[in-house]
Formats: sequence, C-alpha cells, structure tokens
Amino acid sequence: MDQGLKSYRPPIMGTTHMVSAGHYLAASAGYRILEEGGNAVDAGVAAGIAINVTLPHATNFGGVAPIAIYEARSSSVVTVSGLGRWPRAANLEYFKENCDNQIPIGVLRTVIPSAPDAWLTALRLYGTMTFESVVAPALELAEKGFPVTSYLHDGLQAEEEDHEGGIALWPSTREIYMPNGHLPSVGEILVQSDLAKTFRRLIEAEKGAANLGREPAIQAARDRFYRGDIAAELVRFSEENGGLCTLEDFADFSVKIEPPEVGNFRNYTIYTCGPWCQGPVVAQVLQMLEDDDLAALGHNSLEYIHLVSQALNLAYSDRHAFYGDPDHVDVPIKGLLSKGYTRNRRGDIDPQNTFPSMADPGDPWKYQAGVGGKGPNLGTSPSSGPRLQDTSYVCVVDKWGNAFSATPSDPLGGSPIVPGLGIQMSSRGSQSWLDPDHPSSLQPWKRPRLTPNPAIAFKDGKLFMPFGTPGGDTQCTSMVQLFLNVTGFGMDPQQAIEQPRFAPWNFPNSFWPHAYNPGRLEIEGRIDTGVIGKLLGLGHDVKSLSDWSPAMGALSTIVVDHETGTLKGGADPRRDSYAIGR
Repeated sequence: MDQGLKSYRPPIMGTTHMVSAGHYLAASAGYRILEEGGNAVDAGVAAGIAINVTLPHATNFGGVAPIAIYEARSSSVVTVSGLGRWPRAANLEYFKENCDNQIPIGVLRTVIPSAPDAWLTALRLYGTMTFESVVAPALELAEKGFPVTSYLHDGLQAEEEDHEGGIALWPSTREIYMPNGHLPSVGEILVQSDLAKTFRRLIEAEKGAANLGREPAIQAARDRFYRGDIAAELVRFSEENGGLCTLEDFADFSVKIEPPEVGNFRNYTIYTCGPWCQGPVVAQVLQMLEDDDLAALGHNSLEYIHLVSQALNLAYSDRHAFYGDPDHVDVPIKGLLSKGYTRNRRGDIDPQNTFPSMADPGDPWKYQAGVGGKGPNLGTSPSSGPRLQDTSYVCVVDKWGNAFSATPSDPLGGSPIVPGLGIQMSSRGSQSWLDPDHPSSLQPWKRPRLTPNPAIAFKDGKLFMPFGTPGGDTQCTSMVQLFLNVTGFGMDPQQAIEQPRFAPWNFPNSFWPHAYNPGRLEIEGRIDTGVIGKLLGLGHDVKSLSDWSPAMGALSTIVVDHETGTLKGGADPRRDSYAIGR
C-alpha cells in the first residue's frame, strides 16, 4: 500500500453545503453561517475573517484577500482583486536613496490594506447577510480567545526567529503575541482585544446606516475603514514611523470586480484571478499537459515528476518575465493561455534532461498580437534569503450551487501591528522588484505581483471544484498536483490531498530579496528513494523534505459530484485545515 494512504482519512461528505478551510475554527465559522441560512459568500467571508483571527502569523485583516466567486443564478464566475497598491509617494528613487536599494521590513514595505475591502465588497455584492452576522464568529474568537495549536505556535516562533528581531522587534506586535514576554504555548488562550474592537467599530458603522438598507450599510462599514477614523489612525501610524501612505491613498483605493482568466484541461475549465497574482500559472500548466497520458506514466513516477515539474518550470519562467499589475504593465495573458502557445511550450520539455537554471521565457505575443516579442532578459544569479510561505485558504459550496474560493494572507513579521487596531498594514510590498525592467517593479500606485491565488474548476460546464492553498510560490505547484490527482488518477479529494508532493524552485522567490536556487526540486520523504536517485540523474537538484511537510502548503477543496448529488471535501493534514459539510 502507498505510504501516503496509511493515514488516509475518508473525504467529508455532504449533500447540501460544505466548507473547507485552513483552520478548524474558521471552517466551523463558515459552517455556522451556512446553517443560519447564509450562502457561500456569506460563509466564505465569515470563515476568511475567522482565519485572520486564528492564523495571525500567516494572515491578517489588514492584509490581502483575493477571491473567486461562482454565482449559480447567473452561471458566472467573477474575481475580487483583494490586493493593495503602493502609496503614490513610493518610487524606485526613494528606495534607492533612502533604503540602500532594499525593501526593508516595516512600514516602508506596506501597501494599502485590501482584505477589508475585499471581504466587505464580496459580502455586499454577492452575499445575503449583514457584516455583523458574518463577523460574529471571528469577533467571538478575537474577544474571548481560542487555544493556540502547535502549528500556530511554531509559526509564531518562526516569525520571531526569521525577521531580524521578528515579533519582538515591534512593541505593538509583541504586546499581543508575546504576552508576559513569551510566545503563547500550545493550548494557551490567545486573545486579540484590539482586533475585536476594530470589528465592533465596523459593526457600529453598519448599524448607523442600517436604515439605508443592507448594501449601503455594509458600504458604510467599508468607508469607515478607508475614509473614516480607522484610515486616519492607520495613516498617522504610518507617518509616525516613516511610512508613505496618505489619507488620499486610502480614500482612492478600492478593489476591482473582474472576469477570471481561463484555461482548459480536456473537458475541464479552470478559472483563476488575473496576472496581478500568479493564478494563471495553474491554468497554463494544466493546459500544457492536457494531451499527455499522465496515468500511463504512473503517479509520482520518475517520468511524471519530471514532466510536471518541467511544465511548472516553464510557466514560472513566464510568470517572472510577464506577470505584473495589468493597470501598469501590458501582460500578454491571452497569448500565454492560448492553446497554440501552451502546445509550443510543451514542446520545450526534454524527457531526458532538466532545465539547469530558470528556463527562457516564451513568445506569447506571437499568439496574442501576431507579432513576436519575447520577455525581457531579467538576469538572475543564485542567491540566498528567507522564503516565506504564509497565507491560508477557504472554499465553500452552498445548497444553491454557489461557490466561494479565497486565499487570505500577510505574515505577521513583515510590518508592525497598529496600536489600538490589532491589525497591520499589508506588507505585500515585499513581492515587488527594484529592477525597473521587471514587470513587477515597484511603482507609485502599482500592485505587487501576488502569490495567493484562489481557483475554481468546472467539468463539462458545471461547477466541479473550488481549490487553493497557502505556501507562497508552491501554491500553484500544489494546486496542479491536487487537480491532476483528482482528474487524472481518479482520487477522491482527501486522498488526492494526502499524496506526497514535489515542488520545483528553479526561479527567483517572489518575496524580497528574491532568493534563487537554480535547478532545485524539493520532494517529500514519502516519494520512493529510487525515483529521487533517477531525478538526480536527469540533473535535478533534489532536496528531500519531511514526509508531511508544511512547506508543501495546505490544500483545501470541495468536489461536486453531480451524478450522486453529493459534495466531497478534503483538507490538508500538513497544517490545521479542516472540512465540514452535511
């Protein structure tokens, strides 16, 4: 029997609604809202904000929250661009002259917080309940506290050790997450009173406008954050600590409702957020592999791991050369996701050799505009540095057939908690480059290229599975393997999630200072050692990880079985993920 099946848990089964999320209390929060009559968006927002409370080392209410939503009534998929923008005062010259050409931790790497707008906009436009109702579980968790899990404890400890002073560097952060001068132990109750007060202030704003109706009242809560006293407190803290954010930046910011990017794998359609995040990598890789007989290669065989890892290498190379904020960069996304282009890229894979360094980018412009033009020559050299893998994930399917998929994020150590608010300002500026030729270069009012990327897949035109994971640059890698395990090897979602995984790192890390390990391929210990030896023979720089490595992310998904009318949920044992349904 495969070693990955020894601890196999049957999938959570449901017939009406289901939640799978990165923390068991967040899954419970979403399920509570479903039981109260809420739809998938109501439940997803509730679970997402609960994740902001229960996984504070990996996500934050002042962070990011990209979202994908399927609305059954209109049979349409939309995305919410839950990603902040650099302040208008930020530019390359400032960081060159004042920061020694670095993006330092702290308020100087902060962008406008986007998660509050993303949660509230999704709720306002696609939900049915009030903010007060959906935030109730998170409010209780912040106000009354919850027991610290081993994963949270280890995460807080890693934040403390990995950031040149970490949590202890920020007095306002230390006050909450190092009570009495030490990290909370496993089982200790963690209370976040200031965060609870922020929730209550937003509820107060909503109640104050309740006479105008549900949607205007939610908008009032949103405006208090971006145009009211909360914005003023955030900007004042930024200014006092050398930051660049202004009240005008906050007042002008808003997330966007956008159509998804689309790829195909046989009779499946994969919807992702746009190239302001890395989401299209998932669609591009799957489309690259749709003509391969993957089952004949054998699951996690030498041939399978080599092929899939090399396809990922090619897509990550294109990500590096082309992806960026479409408001500032002309991204050839239609060319990248065209059938002709992905077939052409598939032809670049050598079954007998690996890419010893990052592959050259392709020429998607030829497939989009008819005129060739490869990506810029962005020189890369081997380098070391931290490799953050924060983030969490939540997906929901409700009894009406709606689906919600979101990837909230922002690590605790990147910037300080704002005193009195219990939140930080998003430190996602760390995913920008200071190279003016890079598509994700730092520019005023530009968004960094984001790693979090929720997805939703359809089969024969019908909702099939929302899916996603934390894990920084490994997110797309793990999502591709989950999808192929389910569709190519017939696994149920829990079995598919529990299979041992691999992850190429043959590209610069998305987080500053963009560490790069040419040819690197990381593999969980449960993969056969004979396969690992043969991978080394093909030129892969193999690094073995533990059997169940959190570095491989923490997948969650819900598969819709239209033949039986049931839902099947899976949640990753590598972290605190959990699925609930009935």
